[in-house]
Order: sequence, then C-alpha cells, then structure tokens
Amino acid sequence: MKGKLKKLSEYKWLISKELMKDMRADAIIYANKKLLDEVEEAAVQQLTNVACLPGILEPVLGMPDMHWGYGLPMGAVGAFDKENGVISSGCTGYDINCGVHMLKTDLMEDEVKPKIRELVNCLFANVPCGVGAHSKLRLNSRQLDKVLVTGAGWAVENGFGVKEDLNRLEENGCLKGADPAKISSQAMERGAPQLGTLGAGNHFLEVQIVDQIFDTGAAKVFGITEPGQITVMVHCGSRGLGHQVATDYLKIHESAAKKFGIKLPDPQLVCAPATSKEGMDYLAAMKAAANYAFCNRQIIAHWIRESFSQVFGKKWEEMGMDTIYDVAHNICKLEEHTVRGKKQQVYVHRKGSTRAFPPGHPEVPPLYRDIGQPVLIAGSMGTASYILVGTEKAMSDTFGSSCHGAGRSMSRRASLKKFRGEKIKQELEKAGKALRSTHPKILAEEAPDAYKDIDMVIQSVHGAGISKKVARVIPLGVAKG
Repeated sequence: MKGKLKKLSEYKWLISKELMKDMRADAIIYANKKLLDEVEEAAVQQLTNVACLPGILEPVLGMPDMHWGYGLPMGAVGAFDKENGVISSGCTGYDINCGVHMLKTDLMEDEVKPKIRELVNCLFANVPCGVGAHSKLRLNSRQLDKVLVTGAGWAVENGFGVKEDLNRLEENGCLKGADPAKISSQAMERGAPQLGTLGAGNHFLEVQIVDQIFDTGAAKVFGITEPGQITVMVHCGSRGLGHQVATDYLKIHESAAKKFGIKLPDPQLVCAPATSKEGMDYLAAMKAAANYAFCNRQIIAHWIRESFSQVFGKKWEEMGMDTIYDVAHNICKLEEHTVRGKKQQVYVHRKGSTRAFPPGHPEVPPLYRDIGQPVLIAGSMGTASYILVGTEKAMSDTFGSSCHGAGRSMSRRASLKKFRGEKIKQELEKAGKALRSTHPKILAEEAPDAYKDIDMVIQSVHGAGISKKVARVIPLGVAKG
C-alpha cells in the first residue's frame, strides 16, 4: 500500500481513491520521508479502510505521529457527513478524551532545579498514579452524574481551580449533550473511584523548561516570555470509565453495523448511522466520558498547584501558575467545515490527533482568538514537547486538525524486550531529570527510543502549514504511572 503513495510536497502524500475500488475518499498522510518510512504498512491499510465507510468526507488524514492502532490508526482523522455518514466508536478509540493540560509558571529553571526531586516526589504523592489508581476523592452517584454532565465546571465549582481556568479549556471543559443514562453501571463503577488520577502507560505529569521560543508574540499571549521559564504538562484521559464506555459501544456498534447492512472493511471499524439511536446514544455517552476526562485533568492541575505551593512556600497565584490550555484527543465532534466549497456540519473523529482551529474562529477562546487555538503536543519521556497554534491551512485542509504527540515507533511488547526500566531511569537522572514511576516496567514501555523523533513530527506539521510552532519545552522532572 505504501508503494501507492504519491508525493504532493515535502510533507504531504496522497493515496488516491482511484487506486482501490472500495475507497470513497482520498487519503492524505502528513510526514517527511523519514517519518513516512517508519509508518507501518498495516497503519496505512487502516487509513484506507476508513476511506471505505459510508458518508466519509475527503480526505481521510494521517498525521506524522501515525502508527497502527485499533481500527483507525493513532494519529488520524476521519470526518463523516452529518446525515449520510456514521459515528464510530472504533474510530474514537478506548481512551476517550485522552488529552493534554498545560500550566505556565513565572518560576525559572535556577529556582526549580535545586528542588526538582522534592517537587517530583511531592507531585507523585499528591496525584495518584498507576493502573487502577484510586482517587483521594469519594464521589456518590449523584456527584458522578454531575461530573459527567458539567465536566471541568464541576471541578471549579468544588474548589479545584478558578473560573478563569474554564475559559482556557477546549469546549470550556464541557461537551454539551452528555447523558449519564447512556453509560453502563459497570462504567460508572470503574469511574467513581478514579477521578483525579493519572493512570499509566503513556500518561504522565511533567515539569518542563522552556527551551526555545519561535513566535515571541504568540508565546507572550500564553504567558511565556523567555527560555528557562518553567511549565507543567499533564497527559491523561477518562480512565476506566472511558475504557468501559468504548468497550460497551464497540459491541453495540458491531450489532448496529449488521442491523443497517454496513459493509465493514475491518471488523474493528464498527459504527452506526449518524442519525440512528445507536449513533446518538454513543455520542451522548462519549461526551459524558469526555467530560469526565476534562474534569480529571482540571483536578490534577489543582493538585499540581498545591504541590508547587508546598515545595516553594508560595500561593500558586504568586508563582503565576495560570492554565495555558487543555486539548482533547480520541474524540468525535459535530463541527462546521467547508466541504467542496460549501459549509456543512460534519462528525469529525480525531483519534490521536488535536484540534487546530485558526485565528478568528469563534470556538477559539477570546484570549487567543487573534493568534489561533493553542495546539499542545506531548513528546516522549525524556524528549521535548511543543506548543503550537492552529492555522487557516488546517481549517481548509485537515478539518482543523494536527498531530497529537511523538507517536510510537515500537510496540510496548517490543519495548519491554529491548529496554530495562532501571537503566532508562539511570540515564535520565544522569542527564539531570528527576523521575518517579510506579514500576520500572512503565519506564521500559515508554523509553524515549520507542517513539518517533518529536522534532521531525513538529517540523512536518509546521512545514505543511497545518500548525505553527510557538515554543519548545524540555523535561526537568517526570511522574509516570
């Protein structure tokens, strides 16, 4: 399949629908040649499979962090017609609204570095991490329902942050139309004890140093003024609740595809017509799980502020610990886009990809409307992460989307065979980075060399014009599940 790719530019490659009889839309991959060579053949096949689904809109998109996943590759976008398309739990994935929340501080490297081990230990103690980690909160069913409906608003209402935070979250931290009644009791049972927990795998909490600033004007709007400034990034999602919602609806959508006679090129791409009860029920349940994730990250951000206060003996406001933004991955949204010259509403599935709306877009917070939506891209453990902004090119070419991270170049199983967690820890600490994890196995799975080159990933989206670089940050201390 990769042999059928046609080079359109240095960072853009086409698989024409004319090459395969079942494809209803072209597929585009954004990547430089080296990153493209790293993409698995199976991931490219998955991208073309999505292009075969009913109501798919052109083009199906692969980002430079693309790699093989469940149904739709990680690092991909599929948009469907509101009336004639489908809503697919397979295209959204298991970790609904896995995303990134980022805080800036007014602290500098020389202030934080001497206390980084104390700080990481404090963060590790205050933010529960790991598989099955239980929260310090105890929610009853009524409270959990409120979280699922109001998202990060519940957190702020209950003292976990301030109202200004909500103005700096995608969707203000709440997707409207969430319905807890569409979620199973098993999902609720899994979610109740986990709100305010980091989880495991590629989820992390990272204290960072601003390394480079590419756009001083945009950086200043984000509160970033000079190299050496300290930022904090959290990457996590909807925990067991979101995983169970996905598990439940994959079964429901498997039955729906049979019921409505939808031909699936891959059984993992289960879906339901967008106008069907099965499609609408999933959307309401997915929104509830997404709201749980928004709330989860907001609570963690509050505990990060408290941890900094404990270590540095100052109020978080005195340290300038403002939210930069919070972005969502693994999500389906009804959005307005221009398709074949006409504006229409479409269901955009972003799996391992980030919304990247341009300057002036009404869904960009007023604070950022002149520069575009913040696009927060997490790198691998021990490497860089980036802040970018959305562009008009993204809006016209990628349904307002960009990449979401470095993207794996090696499976977790292969990483465990190749790397040893203890050695990874020693190497990172030797490089001056403080590190805590629940188990060395996590460090082996998440070894920096198991991921693509984040700098090349970012250069691909920047060079293609679908996001614009603002700043590069590097880790100083990391907490992993």
